[in-house]
Amino acid sequence: MNNTPGTYWQKKSSAAPLATFRILFGLLILASLIRFAVNGWIEKLYLEPSFHFTFYGFEWVKPLGIYTYGLFIIGGLSAIGIALGYRYRLSVLLFFLSFTYIELMDKTTYLNHYYFVSLMSFLLLWLPAHRYYSLDALRKPSLRSATVPAWSIDAIKLLLAIVYFYAGLAKLNSDWLFSAQPLATWLPTRYHLPLIGPLLKQEWVHFAMSWSGAVYDLAIPFLLWHPRTRAFAFVMVVGFHVLTRILFPIGMFPFIMIFATTIFFDAKLHQRFLDGLSKLGQRLGLRRNVTSAPEVSGGLAVQSVFRQKLVLPVLAVFFALQLLLPFRYVLYPGELFWTEEGFRFSWRVMLMEKAGYAQFKIVDSETGKRLYVDNSEFLNAFQEKQMSFQPDFILEYAHYLAKVYTERGFHEPEVYVESYVALNGRPSQPFVDPAVNLAAIKPSLKHKSWLLPFNDEIKGL
Repeated sequence: MNNTPGTYWQKKSSAAPLATFRILFGLLILASLIRFAVNGWIEKLYLEPSFHFTFYGFEWVKPLGIYTYGLFIIGGLSAIGIALGYRYRLSVLLFFLSFTYIELMDKTTYLNHYYFVSLMSFLLLWLPAHRYYSLDALRKPSLRSATVPAWSIDAIKLLLAIVYFYAGLAKLNSDWLFSAQPLATWLPTRYHLPLIGPLLKQEWVHFAMSWSGAVYDLAIPFLLWHPRTRAFAFVMVVGFHVLTRILFPIGMFPFIMIFATTIFFDAKLHQRFLDGLSKLGQRLGLRRNVTSAPEVSGGLAVQSVFRQKLVLPVLAVFFALQLLLPFRYVLYPGELFWTEEGFRFSWRVMLMEKAGYAQFKIVDSETGKRLYVDNSEFLNAFQEKQMSFQPDFILEYAHYLAKVYTERGFHEPEVYVESYVALNGRPSQPFVDPAVNLAAIKPSLKHKSWLLPFNDEIKGL
């Protein structure tokens, strides 16, 4: 059999797994947006605060006042469009833009799974997930096809594999493996849970979960990819994510990952799922068939040319970034967990427990007048907590304070901070050089030389 790269790009697979993934992804992100709105988090996180922390280069992305609700409505409607396969490209594009805008509005709410959803929606924009079992295929029979390029399914598998494997690599550090941190700090606080609560106080449980978590993340992509171990691997996926959902309040992410990994299963299983939906639809009076299709349509021929000229190069750049971006931390000196330079967007999931204290001092550069800031005047409790131990938050907040106190009559105010941070069970230690005027430091991607050195060492990747 010829397995050269050229033949791979011509290989076809059943469209059923891609259609199933589209449906489940759309429904789960819809449920996530509804949950966010029902819990009142739109108002609490985006409308009530007077100040929002921004991502470098995206300072222009701000909440839109009452129109912020419109972003969630657009995201919800486009999620429905994704699930139904209705005007699929437009639906995915609108979801990617609205959801990513929401994610960028306030850095305080950053979570790895928000980043994952943005990446996955961008990836789906380039995949033919609407050619089978979709309203688009019903409206336009020439679009319909029972097969799709094999790479379009493998692309989703590859992104999932990167997420898991890189999360596993990140766990290969001395804190996680030899101190069971931060699990040794977190798990005892869950002692009230029935059945497993007493175990969570045991040191051997902390180490068992740390080591098994690292092995799980590193091995699960390979176990899912291999047919003989796939069923066992999926049981592990379900068990792992159900347990993490019980132990830690991480929202919809466990369910998104559980259903996303079904993409690895044989197409026959996905077809049975779609057939079941068809039978349900028939019982509800929806009798038109959106599944029957020729093996090749004219639309696929056009897609082949389009793919070669645009889609594959775009995806090549996309995956190159996913492989390289998590390693950008090597460009910075110092301890990654301390400085967090290159920490985000690298699948370093639940590796740190940091707590901080930050007292800001404003000095009038002309008169020498000084005062100490009550952070609660400008930040809510969640924002203050996140700001207290993240260097880029501290710097951005210092610039905000300089602006505020300029408006209050201070002449070129200087901003200093006395801060202490505790990392993964260690005693707190000074974090920012208290003699540095943060208002004079321009935000950039350069190393933050105004941070004090970490007085310990964490070995690992």
